[in-house]
Amino acid sequence: MKKGIVLLLIVLLVSSFAFAQGTKEAAGSADAPLKVGVIYISPPGDMGYSYMHDQGTIAMEKHFGDKVQVIRMEGIPENESSERVMENLIDEGCKIIFANSYNYQQYMLNVAKRYPNVYFEHCSGYLSNDNMSNYFGRMYQMRYLSGMIAAKMSPSGKLGYVGAYNTPEVVRGINAFALGARTINPKASVTVVWTNTWFDPSLERQGAIALLDQGCDVIAQHQDTTEPAKAAIERGKYAIGYNADFRGMIGDDRILVSPMWNWGNYMIPAVQSALDGTWKTQSYWGGLEADMIHLSPISPLVPADFVKQVEAKQTEIHDGKWDVFWGALKDNTGAVRQKAGEKMSDEAMLTMDWFVEGVIGRVN
Repeated sequence: MKKGIVLLLIVLLVSSFAFAQGTKEAAGSADAPLKVGVIYISPPGDMGYSYMHDQGTIAMEKHFGDKVQVIRMEGIPENESSERVMENLIDEGCKIIFANSYNYQQYMLNVAKRYPNVYFEHCSGYLSNDNMSNYFGRMYQMRYLSGMIAAKMSPSGKLGYVGAYNTPEVVRGINAFALGARTINPKASVTVVWTNTWFDPSLERQGAIALLDQGCDVIAQHQDTTEPAKAAIERGKYAIGYNADFRGMIGDDRILVSPMWNWGNYMIPAVQSALDGTWKTQSYWGGLEADMIHLSPISPLVPADFVKQVEAKQTEIHDGKWDVFWGALKDNTGAVRQKAGEKMSDEAMLTMDWFVEGVIGRVN
């Protein structure tokens, strides 16, 4: 009997040690930092999308100090080769991996299923797994406010928008921009040009030039670089930036405002949960209330009294008193999509595949 009890105690001790060791390996230890892999679709030098992601990574590094070690992979294509990149990061000892672009998601899911002891974080997608989360922010809220500013400053009411792909994320942003603009000028229009690329400075510039040639006097964008904005100001027109503070970087007040990201506000708690061993899969979509998004400082060319109007609307959104896709909505064929008094669900926003009234262009 005594031998049996001793044997049982030994088994329990070994099991407990193995469990503790596994948790320790998954989350790092006091002696070894947690290795964090970060995959960017473009170099952070794009001064746009990946630049702001890297600012979030830097904020995370500063927050944790020597508790983490970050391995960056830049300019990674959205194809099967990204799986090899993720596996290389795992071979390097990474226990949590972030990937910052939409079309990585299926490849990340494939790898997540093969490596259940690694945590995966995918930005902007919808796929998930027990060890894979997806995360994004309600950038449409900032798009709406920037649309208000664009319409206020446009002499013609003809606004242009350089769009990457016709994904719900991009379509939602264009619609929010148009709704904000038509709140200020009910006759405003938003003409859309698709580039079918997230990151291609030449194509982004060409898209902006095509819109300027059609008479658009404010250029907005869902692209990764500053090229559409530069094309606009070179023509003496206005621009709306994206991702980073384009006015601050380029130094021209005709860049009226930039909707911006605070990626560190997601990355820090995600890494903390990995360190704590409390990480759980989630589908995260934070907005103004979570400080995931914000506007850059507004250009001094925008009248001060109008800036107060924009700030008042921003406060309504922040406090949950109002949101962009509340109330009656028609699409750009005139069909009613939502009745007065209704509020669009997250599911409907996340699958949006139609343009609102005032947008010139096609989703498909």
